[in-house]
Amino acid sequence: MIHDDSPAAGLLYEKVAGKITKLIRDGVLRPGDRIPSVRRASRQHRVSVTTAVQAYLALENRGLIEARPKSGFYVRFRRSEDIAEPRLSKPAVRAAAVGMVDLVTRFFESAARPGIVPLGAALPGEELLPTVKLNRLLASISRTSAGRSASYDIPPGCAPLRREIARRSLDFGSPLGVDEIVTTCGATEALVLCLRAVAQPGDIIAVESPTYYGFLKTIEGLGLKAVEISTHPRDGMDLDALAAALRRHKIAAVLAMPSFNNPLGSLMPDENRRRLVELLAKKEIPLIEDDVYGDLHFEPVRPRVARAFDRHGLVMLCGSFSKTLAPGYRVGWCAPGRFLERVKTLKFTNTIATATLPQLAIAEFLKNGGYDHHLRTLRRTYAEQVQRVSEAVAESFPPGIALSRPRGGFVLWIELPRAVDTLALHEQALRENISIAPGPLFSAKQQFRNCIRLSCGHPWSSRHERAISVLGYLVKKAAAR
Repeated sequence: MIHDDSPAAGLLYEKVAGKITKLIRDGVLRPGDRIPSVRRASRQHRVSVTTAVQAYLALENRGLIEARPKSGFYVRFRRSEDIAEPRLSKPAVRAAAVGMVDLVTRFFESAARPGIVPLGAALPGEELLPTVKLNRLLASISRTSAGRSASYDIPPGCAPLRREIARRSLDFGSPLGVDEIVTTCGATEALVLCLRAVAQPGDIIAVESPTYYGFLKTIEGLGLKAVEISTHPRDGMDLDALAAALRRHKIAAVLAMPSFNNPLGSLMPDENRRRLVELLAKKEIPLIEDDVYGDLHFEPVRPRVARAFDRHGLVMLCGSFSKTLAPGYRVGWCAPGRFLERVKTLKFTNTIATATLPQLAIAEFLKNGGYDHHLRTLRRTYAEQVQRVSEAVAESFPPGIALSRPRGGFVLWIELPRAVDTLALHEQALRENISIAPGPLFSAKQQFRNCIRLSCGHPWSSRHERAISVLGYLVKKAAAR
């Protein structure tokens, strides 16, 4: 061992730091890896403990490692916080027919390929859901309530489920009565029913920009038009831009996701929700509020729904259990306010009823299955996975990108260098068995050509780590052209 009083002692810690830096740069030590303790490093590099401490302090100051209390030192992720956020979107404020069917169909077909790394579709990983428990409840109910499970649950739908939703609505900040709720075949049917209740073919619907492509496909299918409204990556829809659009167009309804917009993950502040509801009330325009991600908040308190500020019955609140419990059960609901009777009639003519058994199983799980405990675990997991994917993107993607900061849900929005065409990137990624959601999916006018959405709904694995690394390589290659 070379002692600290030797002539080279002043440079020794730099040599040790240099060796560890090389291991990090070469990928031998990867982000998140625990590095040897100070004493072990002292032995490995044949230096004193004091020199090893100096080396670790130098690495920490350079942002390469970090100390964790009572745990040791770890290779530091490149901080996603150091990357810029996406800019406020600025779509042209004109209504447009939507042409999304072919693009969305191709996307879903490719995302369903066997062996694909599922970074495209926003679906929760099966491992994170209480599928076994729900299926046992389903089987038990089918044996003990055969008559009930075989009959139609005509609108407004399954009473036990509506009671549980009403009970949980206290957390929304907008208590619902059991008779105010209509159960549906997922949130998609709830949105379709609400749109049909307030709009006719050719009418204009205002949406966020970017917005969930399912909204656009629904608008297209109903023969409606969309006008895209500027949306802030943290605070949601720009209400000044919405006010300008209301002056310019005769808008039949606003369709929005105030809590954790898909794809931005934005969270509209309460004051903005209040202003949104009041702005629309002045013109008697309904707000169709999609709250499917509302239970997946990362902060301690669930955000209040916009309906909490409604005094005129104009907010049509929609939700489902597809993101938290069981996508395949197709159980959703809506509380359509003053349009309740119209929605009930449309529900009956549309599908007559929602399948009874899945509704009863979910109702039982909400009542006795530990839903709140499940949600606490799920929220923590999603928050960790969003952070993990964010850090991996920060490590692998080139400089000049922008990255969203979702405060709930499990999707990330990434703005890539202008030279990158994400429709082409989507095809290149598929050849590597990786699915992504290209930006044009999220715009009626197929804007956001240099943006992608990544899903963080599946547990992190070496396959995901490799996929992000490959995507980073493809983006760098495209950006350099």
